[in-house]
Amino acid sequence: LNEKAKMYLRTFHNAKINLQDVCFYDLVPEKFLLDFYEVKNEITRFVFENYQKPKNYEFLKDLLFFLKRIEQRDLNLDLDFSKLDAKNGILKLDNCDTKILYNPWGTVTGRLTTDKSSFPILTLNKNLRGCIKPQNDAFVELDFNAAELRVLLGLLGEKQPDEDIHAWLGKNVFNDKFSREEVKKKVFAWLYNPNAKNKKLNEFLNRDKLYERYFHNDCVLTPFYRIIPVEKEKAVNYLIQSTSSDMLLTSAIKVDKILQNKKSFVSFCIHDSIVIDLSFEDRDAVDLLKNEFSKTAFGGLKTNLSLGKDFGSMTKIS
Repeated sequence: LNEKAKMYLRTFHNAKINLQDVCFYDLVPEKFLLDFYEVKNEITRFVFENYQKPKNYEFLKDLLFFLKRIEQRDLNLDLDFSKLDAKNGILKLDNCDTKILYNPWGTVTGRLTTDKSSFPILTLNKNLRGCIKPQNDAFVELDFNAAELRVLLGLLGEKQPDEDIHAWLGKNVFNDKFSREEVKKKVFAWLYNPNAKNKKLNEFLNRDKLYERYFHNDCVLTPFYRIIPVEKEKAVNYLIQSTSSDMLLTSAIKVDKILQNKKSFVSFCIHDSIVIDLSFEDRDAVDLLKNEFSKTAFGGLKTNLSLGKDFGSMTKIS
């Protein structure tokens, strides 16, 4: 029945039917609707009779409403789809939607993916980012400085450094022998390889404690109440990736709620950042948005703010 529903949607898309103007339910046979929703009713009954509400239920509910609000808006795209082709190294977009359709169930860690018919915001070639324009006056991007390493410190209960974390590690672990980019590569090569050894790095980022605290019975148990079956070799990776994602989405939901009933809105999430479509009339709220975004389960995290007239020309402000 799900496949049949998707088939109807593909048919309407190919026929250039705008579902903002015509109701999907008026276009499909009544028998299909009755069958489809009776199965949904059976699933719902089964869940309520056999499962307890998960501890992260409120978060998941808020997340679905948040992603639905993003889905309901069309992107403001300044491009001609017909001129794009894979042969020239540019992602082909002519068959995709102008909406972002996130899938919160696409990965075991909870990191967002997008549906096939979605605008490919998560995999978009950087050369094409400039085609995404704000509907208001500017884009504001908020992202955590070195999110994964700050999550690691948070998981270990360690104090967060005020400075850039890669610079901090470069100074304290590598005695300023390497560039920021080299430090970053060395740290991640060690962090996600359980066989890699670095005594001094482990003094600052005690990877071994993560297994003691969060890996039990071949499952990772995250602070956001996710239980993820995984082999030990990938446990740290899954723990940090999942926790980073839920931390970002929790902050994104807070920002989205602040912007309710304002002209500005969260346009999309990408990797470890959110992008706000900012109206000039809401400019006084930017400091509040940044402050609330930075408040996490691990305390206040250093947050970067970037500004741009399109998504391809974002300039770091603070």
